[in-house]
Amino acid sequence: MSGHRFRFAPSPTGFLHIGGARTALYNWLLARQSAGNALVLRLEDTDRERSTDEAVAQILDALDWLGLDYDEGPLRQTERSDLYAERLEHLLGSGAAYWDTAGAAEVKQAKEQSGGAGYRGTPVPEGTEGAAVRLRVPDEGHTVVRDVIRGESAFENRLLDDFVIARADRTSLYNFAVAVDDTDMGITHVVRGEDHLSNTPRQLLVLQALGAEPPLYAHLPLLHGTDGKPLSKRHGAASVQELREIGYLPEAVRNYLALLGWGYDAETTFFTTEDLVEKFSLERVSRSPAVFDEQKLSWMNGHYIREMDTAELARRVAEWMAARGLPGAGDPRLERAVAAVKDKVSTLAEVPRLVGFAFGPVETDQKAWDKVMGKDGARDLLERARAALAGAEPYDEGGIEQALQRVVEETGAKPGAVYQPLRVAITGKTVSAGIFESLALLEREEALERVDRALQRLSA
Repeated sequence: MSGHRFRFAPSPTGFLHIGGARTALYNWLLARQSAGNALVLRLEDTDRERSTDEAVAQILDALDWLGLDYDEGPLRQTERSDLYAERLEHLLGSGAAYWDTAGAAEVKQAKEQSGGAGYRGTPVPEGTEGAAVRLRVPDEGHTVVRDVIRGESAFENRLLDDFVIARADRTSLYNFAVAVDDTDMGITHVVRGEDHLSNTPRQLLVLQALGAEPPLYAHLPLLHGTDGKPLSKRHGAASVQELREIGYLPEAVRNYLALLGWGYDAETTFFTTEDLVEKFSLERVSRSPAVFDEQKLSWMNGHYIREMDTAELARRVAEWMAARGLPGAGDPRLERAVAAVKDKVSTLAEVPRLVGFAFGPVETDQKAWDKVMGKDGARDLLERARAALAGAEPYDEGGIEQALQRVVEETGAKPGAVYQPLRVAITGKTVSAGIFESLALLEREEALERVDRALQRLSA
């Protein structure tokens, strides 16, 4: 087999979490560094109670959104039982594995009696009640995990239990299936989260019993929140789907995820995907936990938005809005609206919050109304602004700005005293796109109708 072979092997028990997405990204970057490399997508679904087809679909959807393709798969462990059965029979036949009836309590008692030495079972015939298959662990020597990130870790074999690799019905358990898959698929590099480090000695022992060459391991640091605790829902978005729902761009997410534990140098923050493929290396991945900070991701996403061509950004916004049934996704004015707020937003979701008023009826925020319309002189200034809008020529951003500026000059009022009542009248909020851009988006007739409704309400 030419080139290196990597694998991303999630358990399909829910959404693709951010830590899993980073693992997928790192494997993808390594696989794409040479034409001879390959990335295998393997679904480790031996946990039949928790693994669901819905979760499989969610993982595939998340990888597609992130732009992380794969060369082989998705391969499901539940469809590879014949291979596991064959390898299990080989180990039983060679004496490397045996049937044993000990449960957890018996194993614990035996370890206590032996002063902490690993459990060694007593072989029984297959079919004996309560029997499962255990792998025979050598009593001498060490099992050495060679890790690109963490260095070498040696585990004393005499302290390791003969561990269960198959149930009474011969169905495989996780560590056995993973080791068989890695050798059968020719995986040369196993890049996964640090939470799998405790599984690695067992998988190496299975590979040794099978006479297979072990892959090179790299265990990635765990992700923490800004409070230093393991990343969870309490820190905000925890899955790829949540990031998409908020309105992050996949290229910004790829850039940010790459920096969670890896860095090229002390200065560079923004990387194109091509840059990441070229520059990423496991040797520069830290052993320390990485901090996921959604504020930093939002800042980075805002940079990507500002750098993006406005037409392309409008297309992305339209897609995001259409997927959520929001009005305006197909409106020809959307590109103008996006241009008006491009420098003010950090996510796609913020765009309809600022310009959605132009594509549907006004939904007035009562607090905004009370704050602005309750001020002395608000009604008079709104009437003057209305008259200026009615006569503005041309009715575009420039013409509107000149007309309203004259109201400011003639009344001696502060600009905000003129513009904010207008803003609340046409948008229902105190925050929107710029007032001139907002008015131009509505066209003159619609803007005047909204101002008239606000004046009627003030007179009631």
